[in-house]
Amino acid sequence: MPLEVRPFQVYVPEADLEDLRSRLARTRWPEAAPVPGWGHGIPVEVLQHLCRYWVDGYDWRAAEAKLNAVPQYLVSVNGVDLHVLHARSPHPKALPLVLTHGWPGSVLELVDLIGPLTDPTRYGGDHLDAFDVVIPSLPGYGFSAKPAEPGWGVERIADTWAELMSGLGYTRYGAAGTDWGTSISSCLAARHDPHLAGIHLVPPLAGPDPAGAEDLTDAEQAALADLHHRARFSSAYSEMHRTAPQTVGYALLDSPAGLCAWMAEKFLTWSDSAPARVGAESAQLSQDQILDQVTLYWVTGTAASSARLYAESIDKVSAWITGADADPIRVPVGASIFPAEVPRPSRRWATRRYPDIRYWAEHQRGGHFPALEEPALLVADLRAFFRQVR
Repeated sequence: MPLEVRPFQVYVPEADLEDLRSRLARTRWPEAAPVPGWGHGIPVEVLQHLCRYWVDGYDWRAAEAKLNAVPQYLVSVNGVDLHVLHARSPHPKALPLVLTHGWPGSVLELVDLIGPLTDPTRYGGDHLDAFDVVIPSLPGYGFSAKPAEPGWGVERIADTWAELMSGLGYTRYGAAGTDWGTSISSCLAARHDPHLAGIHLVPPLAGPDPAGAEDLTDAEQAALADLHHRARFSSAYSEMHRTAPQTVGYALLDSPAGLCAWMAEKFLTWSDSAPARVGAESAQLSQDQILDQVTLYWVTGTAASSARLYAESIDKVSAWITGADADPIRVPVGASIFPAEVPRPSRRWATRRYPDIRYWAEHQRGGHFPALEEPALLVADLRAFFRQVR
């Protein structure tokens, strides 16, 4: 059955942006934390600086123009209107590729990948590596509709992506993603494997043998230590999303400074801001990159609806990360591991769940947002992996 596809352009009324700036000007700021640094969360001076720039320097219209330079549609699938970026390659035999974002990201996180992926010859690549690129906003995120009933976990989203790709005319395609996108791409492969050429994951979600039958390498021990530290000291957002997305949503939809704090803390602490890693300048994200994402969540009012995915699926994802669930996914897999990412599974952990790993890259720089931090590395990995399975 053909999908209902309607052309779409992003435009936020100027009155909404004025309201945003007015709310920021009237923010009630707390006192500084009694502990130094980031021990109690994002420092007040860091957030105040970012919010001042949000009022006086940031240009949402530039982000709008970036989105509107790409063909966009509202596509009705499984009873939900999805916002979809769909850029076809000018090169014949391009491989269709569905890219999936996560939280606190969005399609704006991935939009700059479209040029190098659809038209590689313009960016120093080979036309044989061209893709038709499909980037949907997750249900409840961005300009996609907000589901009105429960049940929209990663499996249902994967089924919806399969229907979307079929409706767009694609019978064989690749899938790739970060954050929620790794889980949704994996579910696509598990549930619709005849249509998947392969999946690329940043990173694959897998853990050690729960029976403890293996000696851990130094890198594996470090990865587990970082995972435990994240769970102990930086998982409050996930528990709030899992247990009370509605409760936290009231504050986040009412206060732009509060939303900025909630999201910017993750952009700043999950990205790779350690220049000593490669002896080069810091890879920390820019204010514009952060505020592109925060503003998109603000103008679409999706802080609560986006958080609900945690209530639906974070327990399942946690089982994959710890290794408690390692049901095999047998399509070809490519993987990229960035040093500031958590989790960072080893290849042998990943092989328990993904027995057909064709490509494995461990990079020296980059964190949780490679499409923003290290897009050239990510594009090179996508080209290298999918070259093997076209």
